[in-house]
Amino acid sequence: MTGVEILFALLGAVAVAAALLVVGSPNLVHAALWLVVTLGALAGCYLLLTAEFVAWVQVLIYVGAVVVLLLFGLMLTRAPIGYSAELTSGNRWAAAIVAGATGGTLITVIVEAFRHEYVELHGGVAGASRGIGETIFRYWVLPFEILSVLLLAALVGAVVLSRRTPDEARPAAGAAAGKATVPAQDGDRTASVSESTGSHGGAR
Repeated sequence: MTGVEILFALLGAVAVAAALLVVGSPNLVHAALWLVVTLGALAGCYLLLTAEFVAWVQVLIYVGAVVVLLLFGLMLTRAPIGYSAELTSGNRWAAAIVAGATGGTLITVIVEAFRHEYVELHGGVAGASRGIGETIFRYWVLPFEILSVLLLAALVGAVVLSRRTPDEARPAAGAAAGKATVPAQDGDRTASVSESTGSHGGAR
C-alpha cells in the first residue's frame, strides 16, 4: 500500500467512527461537533481523490454553513439538547439493523459499480474548480439557487418557531412583574415594622 492509500484508510476510519458518535451521542451539540469531524474527514478523502472542488465545498458549505445553521436552529428553537425520555425510542435494535442493512447495500452497490475504475493521481486534476464551477453555473444554476432558498427558509422557520405567542408572553410578563414587586412589598413591611417599633418606643 502507498502512503496515499494508508492516509485514505485512516481518514475513512475517522469518518466512520465520528459518524457513529454523531448517531450515538445523547447531546445534540456534541453530535453536531462530531458531524464537523465527519465532514472534515470526508473532505480529506476528496482531496486525496483529486476532487479539490468538492473538498472545499464540503468544508465551506457543510462544515462552515450547514453545521452552524444546525446549531443556530437548536439555540433559536430552544430544543432539548440533552437526554429526553419522551424523545427516546425503544426501537434501537430495529434502527441499528435497518441502518446496517442500508449501509451494506450501498457499499455493495458502489463497490460493484466502480470495481474496475481507477483515478490517476499523478495526471491532471479531474476535480478542478474551474471545470466544475463552469458546469454548475452553466447547467445547474436552478438547483443551486433552489438549495440556497431552502436553507434560507429553514433559518426563517427557526426564527418563527422561537418567537413566543402573546398568550405565552403574558404569564412570563406577569411572573416577572410579581418577582419585581416582592422586594418592594418586603421593604414596605420592613418600613412599617420599623415605624411601629419607633412609635412604641416613643410611647414608652
